[in-house]
Amino acid sequence: MNVLVIHGPNLNALGTREPQTYGTRSLAEIDAAIAAEAATLGAAVRCVQHNSEGAIVDELHAARGVFDAVILNPGAYTHYAYAIRDAIAAAGLPTVEVHLSNVAGREDFRHVSVVAAVCRGTIAGFGERSYLLALRALVAAPAGGPQAAAN
Repeated sequence: MNVLVIHGPNLNALGTREPQTYGTRSLAEIDAAIAAEAATLGAAVRCVQHNSEGAIVDELHAARGVFDAVILNPGAYTHYAYAIRDAIAAAGLPTVEVHLSNVAGREDFRHVSVVAAVCRGTIAGFGERSYLLALRALVAAPAGGPQAAAN
């Protein structure tokens, strides 16, 4: 299985940005943990980070036919980026939305995800483990599932 991991805006500042919320690990350290987990699962990953919505849309468009699945942390775009939502749907790849923090337990504006409806599922609140759990879920059930059937 070949998985694209997309980190959204401000995640390049991990390790120093609000460590009480996002932890002290850098994005490079998280990417290394994802790669190590992928290796143990017999999967391959490519990790990218973009601060701009258009670059994330471009990654999703380019993923079709190259990757088997996507793990996406859309950051703040989660709550209003309909272009990313539409790109996930257009790519047609099993996608898991991830968040380091428990967005449902934070500010009210973070409670709504416009991308969730086109994702296989959402994993949030487990820090960097959210990515690892998403990877495990995709490797265990790469196609189908209730959300895939609903799309």
